[in-house]
Amino acid sequence: MPVARTHCVGLVGVTGRLVEVEADVGPGIAGTHFIGLLDTAISEARGRVRSALINSRFAWPDARVTVSLSPATLPKRGSIFDLAIAIAVLGAAGAVPAQRIAAPMFLGELGLDGRVRPIRGVLPAALAAAEAGVRTVVVPALNAAEAALVPDLTVVPVVTLAELVGWLRSGDLHRLPVVADAASLSQDAEHADHADHADHADHADHADHAEHGGYAGRVEDASRAAGPYGGDRGAPGPDLCDVAGQPMGRKALEVCAAGGHNLWMLGPPGSGKTMLAERLPTLLPPLGQETALEVSAIHSVAGTLPPGRPLLTRPPFMAPHHSATMAAVVGGGSGGVVRPGAVSLAHRGVLFLDEAPEFATTVLDSLRQPLESGTVTIARAVGAVTFPARFMLVLAANPCPCGLQGTVGHPCKCTPAGRRRYLDRLSGPLLDRVDVKVKIGRATRAELLADRHFVETSATVAERVRLARERAAKRLAGTPWRTNAEVSSSALHRDFRLPDAAMAPLHRGLDVGTLSARGLDRVLRISWTIADLTCKDRPGQAETSAALALWLGVD
Repeated sequence: MPVARTHCVGLVGVTGRLVEVEADVGPGIAGTHFIGLLDTAISEARGRVRSALINSRFAWPDARVTVSLSPATLPKRGSIFDLAIAIAVLGAAGAVPAQRIAAPMFLGELGLDGRVRPIRGVLPAALAAAEAGVRTVVVPALNAAEAALVPDLTVVPVVTLAELVGWLRSGDLHRLPVVADAASLSQDAEHADHADHADHADHADHADHAEHGGYAGRVEDASRAAGPYGGDRGAPGPDLCDVAGQPMGRKALEVCAAGGHNLWMLGPPGSGKTMLAERLPTLLPPLGQETALEVSAIHSVAGTLPPGRPLLTRPPFMAPHHSATMAAVVGGGSGGVVRPGAVSLAHRGVLFLDEAPEFATTVLDSLRQPLESGTVTIARAVGAVTFPARFMLVLAANPCPCGLQGTVGHPCKCTPAGRRRYLDRLSGPLLDRVDVKVKIGRATRAELLADRHFVETSATVAERVRLARERAAKRLAGTPWRTNAEVSSSALHRDFRLPDAAMAPLHRGLDVGTLSARGLDRVLRISWTIADLTCKDRPGQAETSAALALWLGVD
């Protein structure tokens, strides 16, 4: 019998690599042999595939069956290869035409009864298929909308192995529902996402593939992820006008949203730090089509895409608990399976660390690399995996362990050494990468009543943020940067150099030692954002002074 060939995709991080699946049914001692640098899940596929074929009324070859997944040097993990292996074996045994299985790509996990179960990572796998020139992809029915987001790709959803074999034998596309209109699905997903940004599933470094009727298993972990609009469908989401008595906090949020800057808030419990952080995503513009696909691909690999809504069009909001491990925040896993962490799930969105000094020091310091490069690289014995991690970092901290320092009527009982040790957990190099620092105090009754007349809705502030970002985008056209926070140091001092009069406050800060060289670049980026918000062509001394105050955390 001839060797049958078909294709699947192996995922390395959020990047798909084309894998050729070959099956040979020939003479020899009856048995099944898999080769090609496989993990345990694929080695166990022989049992799943055999039972799925038999229970679908197809005979398992009574011969020597050899299945090869190439390239052999690429590590292959997960149950995504089940469907391709089954089809290749059927092709080699002559149960389906070998020429009809060579062009399509097959993705899916098989149940013992022949059902095709949903899997993680369908979106990046479909993107890799399209880049490799594949035009037809067969996926589990519950993953069809996700795969159909990729343009110029015909998606064939299947529920059982038997109906797929019937289609392959007949060649009649009408035997199965074919999804070919990716644009309409993208629009539907976008409308649904605007209507209600559902909570993401929890993510863990010990993630396992739980089986249920959604896109992928839900994962339990110490990290918590919430959509920016949260709540039940139809319930009103958080709005900036809910935060009264914190005009400086709201202004800092607007500046950070307009320029993509990181934020540190210091204040006692109950002052509104968490409320402010949760409303930051409501000020950010929706994700563009390319960015939405990139963000959705990360969540697809992690298994956190909301069921029925495969395209995330709003910036994600991740808020891991302070007990989260290094792997939960940065990414990692066991058994060679590397999953994205909170920093990658917050890509193009917001990562909020509440009670930041309570996080492990190693976890906090691990944020320095992604803050600088926009990526995080996880090295393992089997190789290194790189995930995107371009996020806005928001840190919130109490002024002392008890949180009562500076609170009227509630004296703080912490020792000076205890306060110093508490805040010293946030290292200087980490805080040096935070652009905006603001102190949040408890508002009095009079301040709350007076500020009610000045609060603005998220929609009002988001419009100013949108206009400011458009000004920045026009200025940065032709460069690799999208926001002021991403502009390189060399470009700040060469292409966007400010006159000496505007630089005077910053030169004084350098002279007296209150401003470092890295801090100077941060202040310059903030000053450009303030200029964009005030519709100025370039920052003046007023903008640089205001930016310096925000960077220093001066009231």
